[in-house]
Amino acid sequence: MSGRWIDLPGQRAVVTGGSKGVGAAVVAALLAAGASVVTAARSIPDALPEGVRFLAADLLSAEGCARLADFAGAELGGVDILVNVLGGSSAAGGGYAALDDATWMTEINQNLMAAVRLDRALVPGMVARGAGVVIHVTSIQRTLPLPESTTAYAAAKGALATYSKALSKEVTPKGVRVVRVSPGWVETEASVRLAERLADQAGTDYEGGKRIIMDSLGGIPLGRPALPQEVADLVAFLVSPRAAAISGVEYVIDGGTVPTV
Repeated sequence: MSGRWIDLPGQRAVVTGGSKGVGAAVVAALLAAGASVVTAARSIPDALPEGVRFLAADLLSAEGCARLADFAGAELGGVDILVNVLGGSSAAGGGYAALDDATWMTEINQNLMAAVRLDRALVPGMVARGAGVVIHVTSIQRTLPLPESTTAYAAAKGALATYSKALSKEVTPKGVRVVRVSPGWVETEASVRLAERLADQAGTDYEGGKRIIMDSLGGIPLGRPALPQEVADLVAFLVSPRAAAISGVEYVIDGGTVPTV
């Protein structure tokens, strides 16, 4: 072992949504642990960590997922770790009645089908080698949905969790671990902008804007959102040999937000 707390030398990883937020933190964490990393997003970010291989692709489409799988194969020669971080919601407020078919399909493609398509392309290679790890980033909203604007997002994440459990039952006996990571509110670039906007509307400061968000979630006992690096550290542990006996389960990282067992 080196001085790093997690070592992944020789491991080949694909991370979706790796240009910002939790995805960018996961890319950095895996690179720091010695893995070779491929990631993709719709547009090239202003800065990328040294050594990451990047593909500009729209993973909401089947074509974009196929391009990423081909790119990863060409760049890495195979994939040992797949971290499906891509997710989010662009649905407008207004509850269920405001969600038309196009919005539903966008939310499902972003939060469910990108992971399904990439698993279908890359997991068979892991099964053939008898080793691999798949991480699906879900959300506490699958159990704590916010009906004003995230019904479709929450439903898609719920479907991802169910699919993930089924996949784990199928491929864990073949050497491929499948684990879910379920974040609550994470202080990403997007959430900072939201807090600033809410603060401006309420005539308060950024901390006041954060409090508005926490109150909308019913409170966060920890008193703050998680940081992207904290989620990335959990992912790095779960894909490492230190977590070799972990599969088919979900790890919640929400500061205590979900108020049930």
